[in-house]
Amino acid sequence: MTQTSDNVTWLTQEAYNQLKAELEYLSGPARTEIASKIAAAREEGDLRENGGYHAAKEEQGKQELRVRQLTQLLEHAKVGEAPAADGMVAPGMVVTIAFDGDPDDTLTFLLASREYASSDIETYSPQSPLGTGVNGKKIGADAQYELPNGKLASVKVLEAKPYQG
Repeated sequence: MTQTSDNVTWLTQEAYNQLKAELEYLSGPARTEIASKIAAAREEGDLRENGGYHAAKEEQGKQELRVRQLTQLLEHAKVGEAPAADGMVAPGMVVTIAFDGDPDDTLTFLLASREYASSDIETYSPQSPLGTGVNGKKIGADAQYELPNGKLASVKVLEAKPYQG
């Protein structure tokens, strides 16, 4: 799980290891693979109309951007423990809220950095409007956050428990 404070990102050891492994793959074997694709496409001739070459170069650009993002993230990362199961909303927690206090209109999400987002559960950053509104609240507390139209939305924190991955 992650919590960003200025330029520091807090990660569990598991999250740090996962991101470090991704960086090592992208910096090593993945770079070799994309270089081979580019070289093979280059041998096909005219680069102006070579779709394979342009696709490989675009893939290389995206890959290098991810390498830079991961490098910066890990350079500023601090490894810590998962949040305590004390009923207080914090990054690294799975949070369930009820909109306008309506127990039938709920949302469950992981409060964490986008780097830790997965397809298993919706993820909201602690810096997002909703994340900012619920962060630090106890179970049963009401919270407000600003909608894109400038209005305030009210939610009630129903549950907050550490993410088990």
